[in-house]
Amino acid sequence: MAKYSILQNFYASSKWRSLRFNLIMERSNSKGIVICEKCKKPILKPIDVHGHHKIELTPENVNDYSISLNPDNIELICHECHDKEHHRFGYRPSKRVYLVYGPPMSGKSTFVKENMERGDLVIDMDKLYKAISLQSNYDKPDNLLMNVIGVRNLLIDNVKTRYGKWYNAWIVGGYADKYKREMTADALGAELVYMDVSKEECYSRLKQDEERQYRIKEWQEYIDRWFQSYSV
Repeated sequence: MAKYSILQNFYASSKWRSLRFNLIMERSNSKGIVICEKCKKPILKPIDVHGHHKIELTPENVNDYSISLNPDNIELICHECHDKEHHRFGYRPSKRVYLVYGPPMSGKSTFVKENMERGDLVIDMDKLYKAISLQSNYDKPDNLLMNVIGVRNLLIDNVKTRYGKWYNAWIVGGYADKYKREMTADALGAELVYMDVSKEECYSRLKQDEERQYRIKEWQEYIDRWFQSYSV
């Protein structure tokens, strides 16, 4: 309840109401009508215009005005499109699954962060290790490997059966072997997304990564093994 109170207070504030009013004035056409920025249909009544935040508001970011009061982060859309954006009242799109693969340091996790939406399911071994061990990034106690694999396999089964209310799913991994990669994608109904990065670029990124400065040799070996085993 507290979560919604914080957001409701924002949407009831004079700052938000003033910004929404000004955006409606600025983006209305010559006839004073706002055109929905999603479906391009006219919205005849100003009261039906929704100011939709592209970056969804949460209690953590609502007071960051570069997000909550940033005109570039706000679309003016109709009621139907607003329900679709928030997956309300039956507007739940088909779940899509993406298998994002490539060598270490190719930017897989960064790509997912830039393209996912809040409410998506992400399966990433590095993040699972951190979640169950509370160690720093890339400190992976060997004795926990089977537990991490068990959690990952459970989540993979959730994706396979489309269990849960997640929107889209992103599976992150090396998947250098073509047979294993395509078999996994077929089993999950996943689209393959290849991070096409050279070995030299992976080396360069590794040298610039402060978190892995004490593990450079270890990660160079990971990179070398991936390129040695990669099959198209």
